[in-house]
Amino acid sequence: MPVPVPRQRAIPAVESGQAQAPARKDTGAAGPGGPAGRTAGHDAGREPAAADPAAHTSLTLLLIEDDPAGSPIVPDLVDQSGRPIRIRTARNLTEAGRLLTDDVHCILLDLALPAPGRPATATTTTTDAEGDGGGDGGGDELAVLKHVLELAPRHAVLALTSSSDAERGAEAVAVGAQDYLFRDELDGRLLSRAIRYAVERKRSDSAERRLAEGRLRAQENRRLERGLLPTPLLDGSSLRFAARYRPGRSRALLGGDFYDVVRTPDGTVHAMIGDVCGHGPDEAALGVELRIAWRALTLAGLCGDQLLGTLQEVLEHERGDDEIFATLCTVDIAPDGRRAGLCLAGHPAPLIAGPGRPARLLPYDNNGPALGLLPGARWPRTQVELGAEWSLMLYTDGLIEGHIGAGRERLGQDGMVELVRGKFAEGLSGEALLRTTVNEVRRLNGGELADDVAVVLLDRTA
Repeated sequence: MPVPVPRQRAIPAVESGQAQAPARKDTGAAGPGGPAGRTAGHDAGREPAAADPAAHTSLTLLLIEDDPAGSPIVPDLVDQSGRPIRIRTARNLTEAGRLLTDDVHCILLDLALPAPGRPATATTTTTDAEGDGGGDGGGDELAVLKHVLELAPRHAVLALTSSSDAERGAEAVAVGAQDYLFRDELDGRLLSRAIRYAVERKRSDSAERRLAEGRLRAQENRRLERGLLPTPLLDGSSLRFAARYRPGRSRALLGGDFYDVVRTPDGTVHAMIGDVCGHGPDEAALGVELRIAWRALTLAGLCGDQLLGTLQEVLEHERGDDEIFATLCTVDIAPDGRRAGLCLAGHPAPLIAGPGRPARLLPYDNNGPALGLLPGARWPRTQVELGAEWSLMLYTDGLIEGHIGAGRERLGQDGMVELVRGKFAEGLSGEALLRTTVNEVRRLNGGELADDVAVVLLDRTA
């Protein structure tokens, strides 16, 4: 799998170690380590610079050691393609933060550095034989490593320790370093191989983590979709059900639209579709709450004005702003399938079509206000005749508010009725009808629709 070529930045000579010449061991006399001059997470916005041995660029190593002159790094440090590995040196974390740019591939960290925020002492470069934990004052022996991992979470890190302190090297790997090396056993060939290994391991670990995060996100999205897009409860009914849903937000799975269909024990089929104003996750969550409340109230026997009044109370208690409202359309279809009761709360009227009957809108003269607008509002229930064979389509306004071409003219209900009428004439039904209708609306709009779209189709055949 190819690895992206890292972006290179020109480094002033005062900052950089050697680039093409043999590695330089020192950028200045050894001095005391300073306190950490960068906060944890400073590198959070920086893209990772992954190493690719086949790329047309050299690897870059950042050595963090308080005595670069005593470094065992040898000249002619090269990658597996024979190109020189560029080296930068920093005597403390403050310098490291300044030199840690996007084109650094790997960090070689001396674990004997003082802990962040503590000055260097005479025991800073001693081993743990003296019990000072590498100059950390008896605190966390790996504090400096943890700080570097926070500073550069996307970079490969190699821990440098003495051969008498292998245990700390193993602990460094457990904390997050890609590998550890012994200071007194290091040579150019070993270090070159370790750098390549660390970079590739970091890349592999990052890819594995992203894959795991993607799987968890997909699982969570499926759970969220299950709450938003319910399974209809139509056992025992002869009606056929189909639905189509598209959120208006880019890359979103949830929107403010919601719908549901259930059959109560008396044989009545209840269908609902609604739209919470807005497009964010809060509106999507509120839509799910209203859908669940509608299903519970419907199965409890409520219908029409009484049900909508209770839903308005739920909305008023759950919304985060008094200006939030929701439109709703409910239909209760009699057990014989020939009649239905219709309630509209600021919502577009459903469309009905049948054999020998072109598509048309159901009556909407008794359209009541949207939920959440008027306290104590009423929503009259209109009785409608459906006939023996029909198709009933409920939809949200996202389907009719798309533009027609490049102008400002919108499709509207009349345009939508004509469009669906033509699709029925072509013999389309069910899922195919909804899919082609939504795709045609998107085509007329010249691209994705700005608003959420939900469409529900119920069919009764003779």
